[in-house]
Amino acid sequence: MYQSLLKSLNRLHPRAWDFIQLTRIDKPIGIYLLLWPTLWALWIAGKGSPSLANIAIFVLGVILTRAGGCVINDWADRKVDGHVKRTEHRPLASGKITSREALVFFVALMFISFLLVLCTNAATIWLSLGGLALAATYPFMKRYTYYPQVVLGAAFSWGIPMAFTAETGELPAVAWLLFIANVLWTVGYDTYYAMTDRDDDLKIGVKSTAILFGDADRIIILSLQGLALGCLLLAGARFELGLWFHLSLVVAAGCFAWEFHYTRDRDRLKCFKAFLHNHWAGLAIFIGIVLDYALR
Repeated sequence: MYQSLLKSLNRLHPRAWDFIQLTRIDKPIGIYLLLWPTLWALWIAGKGSPSLANIAIFVLGVILTRAGGCVINDWADRKVDGHVKRTEHRPLASGKITSREALVFFVALMFISFLLVLCTNAATIWLSLGGLALAATYPFMKRYTYYPQVVLGAAFSWGIPMAFTAETGELPAVAWLLFIANVLWTVGYDTYYAMTDRDDDLKIGVKSTAILFGDADRIIILSLQGLALGCLLLAGARFELGLWFHLSLVVAAGCFAWEFHYTRDRDRLKCFKAFLHNHWAGLAIFIGIVLDYALR
């Protein structure tokens, strides 16, 4: 059904598919990985019953900001992607979309996202500016530091404090435990993603944690995932989450163990599948939180 909808959009305009590919809406994994932690926070902040308005605002906001993040990332990498096997056919790298068109599109997506934020409150509006800064600067970090995944982690976690302020008007200190957990998890799964391009990145001089970690990559990823689960345990205790939440962490731990074993030969396609697989861990935790509040 989702792919059918995209094909229908493509029929509306001959260049629609180019912009769909630019935003990677045809590959929704990034939406899922950004959405689940945001919904964790929204459900916890709302004690299991977040407002329907906030659910709609944050779901749409996730879709739009992830799309905008992809656009500015491809704009920053427009002279690099053509040298990487996995990205050489992207619309900007192949010339199907111009740099100016991409920038205008990015601004439009961010403007619409900001209009959504205006439907919340002052605290959330101010926080959104930090999210915009992270989304806009992340793509350039790989040129200057081996830790672009950390900046991505912060960008992908920024919906957590925003969810608390939107739902409650306040930002409790314990919410930052969820934020830290998600940053750790994001660095882990995005290192799997970076492992798929490591050989190409070394040739063109792009930096990543996959390059920094070297042969210790998988064990460091597993350690980061374990630390993320530890932070979630601490947060769960503070938010008085119970059995279903803890069972969801066991499921997530099983996902992480499978990924570690599956990538033992560091095959690039297997590393990419391990990256994709993290979606299930995030979903499991969200289901655990929902059930914990619904069945208590």
